[in-house]
Amino acid sequence: MPNAATSRLCLEPFSEASVIRISKESLSALGRNPDLAIVFASADYAPFLEDFLELIQLHAHAPLIVGGSASGLVGSGQEAEGSPGFSLQLLSLPETQLSAFPFSELDADDNTEEHWRQTLGSALNSDAWLFIGNPLKIAAEPWLNTFSAAIDHKPVLGGLLSGGRGGDNIFVFHNRAEVDAGILVGIRGGVRIHSVVSQGCRPIGEPHAITAAHENVVTSIGSIPAYQRLSESFESLDPDDKARAAGNLFVGLALNEYVDEFKTGDFLVRNLIGVDSSSGRVELAAYPRVGQTLQFQLRDRHSAHEDLKQILKRIARKKVRPFAAITFLCGGRGSALFETPHHDAVCIQEQFGAIPNIGLFCNGEVGPIGERNFVHGYTAVIGLLE
Repeated sequence: MPNAATSRLCLEPFSEASVIRISKESLSALGRNPDLAIVFASADYAPFLEDFLELIQLHAHAPLIVGGSASGLVGSGQEAEGSPGFSLQLLSLPETQLSAFPFSELDADDNTEEHWRQTLGSALNSDAWLFIGNPLKIAAEPWLNTFSAAIDHKPVLGGLLSGGRGGDNIFVFHNRAEVDAGILVGIRGGVRIHSVVSQGCRPIGEPHAITAAHENVVTSIGSIPAYQRLSESFESLDPDDKARAAGNLFVGLALNEYVDEFKTGDFLVRNLIGVDSSSGRVELAAYPRVGQTLQFQLRDRHSAHEDLKQILKRIARKKVRPFAAITFLCGGRGSALFETPHHDAVCIQEQFGAIPNIGLFCNGEVGPIGERNFVHGYTAVIGLLE
C-alpha cells in the first residue's frame, strides 16, 4: 500500500462542529486510517485544547497526534497570518516506523548525548526526526547540537512554536495532552524526506578567509579589517540594492571550504549584530573560526524568492515527486517580507502541484545544512515527503 496524505486548513475559532467536520473530511479524503496527525492551532484554542485533540483523535481515527500553537498557519498553497483556526495533516505511512518522544524542560536541561541515547533507545536508528518545541522552555542551539550528536547527525526538521500577539500562549501537544517543552518524532523506513532550507539571502562582495577572530568578534578578513571588507561588499551593490541594505545585511559562514565557487546555499547565514568602524571589528551571532570563509549576504524579497525557487527546482530536476510537505516558516517571512501573502506555500505548489501541505510561522526554524543541523532565522525549512 503506498504512502498517502491529506491536509485541511480551517480558519475559524474553535467549535466542536468545525473540528468534527474537518476531521471527518480529512479521514474520508485519505481513504484509510492515518498513522500520524500533525496539527497546528492558533493561541485562542488553548482553553479548548483537551476537547480539540480528543475530537481529532476520535473523528480522524488518529493514533498519534503531534503539534502545537502558531501565530500563523500554513496549508496547501495558503498562508494565514494572525488568523484564528487550525491546520491538520493526516499521513498514512504503512511501511514506516514512527517513534514519538514528548520531553520536558528538565529533559532539555539534562542535555547530554548519553541522556538522549538512553531516552531514544532503538529509535536512534531513525532516518530523520521531526521536532516541535516551545522556545520559552528550550535553549535551542545547545540542545540541538547535543541531540544531533546523539543521533549521529541525522536530519532534524522542525521549528520553535509561536503563539499569541504578545509571544505568549505557546503550547506543545502529544495525543490528547499538552507537554512541557517539546515533541520529537523519529521516522524510519518507508518514506524519504527531502530537506529544503532556504535562508533567503544572496552573497555580496567576495568571499575571504577570516584571519583574526575571538569568540563572536571578527577583526580581520583576508588580512584587512573586517569593517573594511563589509564596506567593500556594500559598495559592490547597485544603488537599488544599497537602498534596501539597511537592516538587511548578514554574514555567511562557509561550511565546506572545498568549493570552487561559493554561491547561495553554501553558507550558514547568521545575523550581523554590531560593527565598529574605528577598530574595524564586526560582531556576529555566531562563533566563527580563523581560516573559515566568510562572505556578507543581502536579504530582500527578491533574494528570498529566488533562493527558494532554485532549491525547489533543483530537487524537482532529480525527479523527486513528493506526496506531502511539512513547512516551518520564520515569522519574518510571509507578507512582511514578500508584501503579498502565501508566497512560500505557493512556491511549493507551483513546483510540485497541490500536494497536502501543513506548517506554521515559527520563532526559529530547524533544518540541516550540509551534514549538520542548525537553528535558523528568516528561513523556510520544508520537508518534502516522497
